[in-house]
Amino acid sequence: MTAPNGRPADPTRNDTVAAVVRQWQTVHPGLDTGPMEIIGRVNRCAALLQQAEDAPLRRAGLSRPEFDLLGALRRTGHELTPGDLARETFSSGAAVTKRLKQLTERGLVERRGDTRDRRVAHVRLTDAGRDLVDGILPEQLEYETAVLSVLTPEARDELAARLGELLGRLEGTLGVLRT
Repeated sequence: MTAPNGRPADPTRNDTVAAVVRQWQTVHPGLDTGPMEIIGRVNRCAALLQQAEDAPLRRAGLSRPEFDLLGALRRTGHELTPGDLARETFSSGAAVTKRLKQLTERGLVERRGDTRDRRVAHVRLTDAGRDLVDGILPEQLEYETAVLSVLTPEARDELAARLGELLGRLEGTLGVLRT
């Protein structure tokens, strides 16, 4: 079977998206399913990674979004406002507020008011928060390396480069794409 984009459909691919693409090609033989082959796989990989959760984080009682907040504070090396954290972690302000409340209750972050503007809060890692991030990060990276071990180092480098290229373009044109 030949796909409308001129490439033959690969009958040896057995992933979920390949099956969906074959079904669409049967129902709509003239339909270009090329974008589905990429976006569908990116979305499916993301969903599977989210379902599996990150084992080291789970053992530490953290969600990925909570770890992302802690990580943003650690890697920037200074206090951030909740708005800064929302931008750093691509989260909504409400989500950051909820997560900060939980992390504060666990003693991993501290909030202090701004001396010039009471509406502004500054957030910093506590020693316990810093120690937790520093302890988890190597194990988390080891876990992520294991997840990606099905790919050769060259394939990982190429995938990272291609995804980086796509992400850079999407970030630059996102406003245009939303129309």
